[in-house]
Amino acid sequence: MKIGILTSGGDCPGLNAVIRGAVIKGDKLFEDEFIGFKDGWRGVIDDDWMTLPRRRVRGIGRIGGTILGTSRSNPFAEGEDGAAIVRRHMDENDMDAIIAIGGDGTLFTANRLYEAGVPVVGVPKTVDNDLDATDYTFGFNTAVEIATEALDRLRMTGDSHHRCMVAEVMGRSVGWIALHSGMAAGAHVICLPEFPLTIGEICQYVKSAFDRGRAPLVVVAEGFVPSDAPEGFMDYDLDEFGRPRFGGVAQVLAPLIEERLGIESRATVLGHIQRGGEPTGYDRVLATRLGTAAVDLVHQNRFGHMVALRGTEIVDVPLTEAIDSVKRVPEPRWREAEVLFG
Repeated sequence: MKIGILTSGGDCPGLNAVIRGAVIKGDKLFEDEFIGFKDGWRGVIDDDWMTLPRRRVRGIGRIGGTILGTSRSNPFAEGEDGAAIVRRHMDENDMDAIIAIGGDGTLFTANRLYEAGVPVVGVPKTVDNDLDATDYTFGFNTAVEIATEALDRLRMTGDSHHRCMVAEVMGRSVGWIALHSGMAAGAHVICLPEFPLTIGEICQYVKSAFDRGRAPLVVVAEGFVPSDAPEGFMDYDLDEFGRPRFGGVAQVLAPLIEERLGIESRATVLGHIQRGGEPTGYDRVLATRLGTAAVDLVHQNRFGHMVALRGTEIVDVPLTEAIDSVKRVPEPRWREAEVLFG
């Protein structure tokens, strides 16, 4: 078979390991031929691709980013008949299927194409770990490790200056990275979108830590908004899929904490540094397993499905399971962390 691969949406540690796993298994077991579309769906729309022989994926599993490039292009943007464009380019290149690696936006597009008759399977990808159809996504473990190291460093400088440090991590509308990295670093309060604290509650935890002689560390997910925030507290632009471009809440919270408590406070936004660098061993293994399993889905004609991690096993689920709901931090996990605040 001739299979196209694309990586779409935000970059993520482990993307190259997925590509490598798919190409090696397809080449060894099925004598498949692979092409890689450049820059996500843009490459499919523009018929811009490169061949992916086995030699091209040699050693890329440990490298961050994606050798194919990525973008947030949408083949259905501006009234385009995306399915017709994709089918035409697949026919012109004698392609049998597409493996789409991406997050909710990518998988939503993949499912829409599948419903229009395009043979496509998905591989879930997001550092935020917010796809409900899989227990964990590759890239999340790496992001948590990077965030934890940064928080450890912030605690050291906070201790030296007796300051409150407010660190913003990725997470969009979920707080998985904030929860895991905050607990790992011993944060004095963690602010999650799922369980919004008031500004007063945040300040209470900060003061409690400061009064005990500690330099308070506040970890906040980028999509967090205090439950008592005034209207217009945060104003976000929208991306191509109509989703808010989060970021900057730490820079709003830090001055509020300083104003209310008189404790010198500084904000740090980790931002895209959490996406970069080499994937952890865990993410390399998970991404490789998902890549090899995606090839099986293609040969089983399980189109409209994606691979997923359930427990320790790789399974396949309908794409609709990944796009119908967001995996939020459950209350028991929040209560585990909350007892450590202050």
